Amino acid sequence: MTTISDHDAYIASAPEQFRPLLSGLRAQLARTLPDAEEVIEYGMPGFRIGRSIIASYAAFTKQCGLYLSPGAITELAEEIAVAGLKATKTGITFRASNPIPEALVEQLVLSSRKDVGL
Repeated sequence: MTTISDHDAYIASAPEQFRPLLSGLRAQLARTLPDAEEVIEYGMPGFRIGRSIIASYAAFTKQCGLYLSPGAITELAEEIAVAGLKATKTGITFRASNPIPEALVEQLVLSSRKDVGL
């Protein structure tokens, strides 16, 4: 199994149809969390401040995921549902045909940051 060392390598290894989506999501996360460090944790690219991962993302065969604190998912559950997205306790899955709206990504990331006490 190949070890992914950074965000660029992760995106390059993702299914081709998701690469532009992941690149855009990465850029938005970096803008929203300018003081965060880009890391690879649990095999996924993420953004960490101190010891806390604020947001991570991943690509799978048929969909992508954005992973945040449970409090962020709970706080914005209605907005997630209105956007037609599926959520778990810590993540939101989405397809290239129905990405997470940028405004919602920003709300989720800021809520996740607040939820972890930063």
